[in-house]
Amino acid sequence: MIRRLVLLAVLFTSFAFAENRVFELRIYTANEGKLEALKARFRDHTTAIFKKHHMEVIGYWTPQSSDPKSKDTFIYILAHPSREAAEKNWKEFQADPEWTKVKTETEKEGALAKKVESTFMDATSFSPMK
Repeated sequence: MIRRLVLLAVLFTSFAFAENRVFELRIYTANEGKLEALKARFRDHTTAIFKKHHMEVIGYWTPQSSDPKSKDTFIYILAHPSREAAEKNWKEFQADPEWTKVKTETEKEGALAKKVESTFMDATSFSPMK
């Protein structure tokens, strides 16, 4: 009986957690010739550091090759438990010694991105992803 109550409490907590989930759309414009290095940094380092700080990667994208933005644009979406959690996660991520080291090492020859755009989003009531 206690196991069932604990399971029920966990399920309700998970539902409430998902109800407040916020998505973050991030669009990076890479400096000339730096897109591949930017993608490599995400592939080899950033994704693992995101996970450590409870930042769920939904996916990574680049524009199709026929789009002029394909030469310098990198897009991804993160999910956070809430907007407050997102702010906390980002602060902790930015202060992480591993991230600081990776950023310094990968930007020895200059910054990889010249512009970063961030948009926090809420799922609509009819969205299949919440």
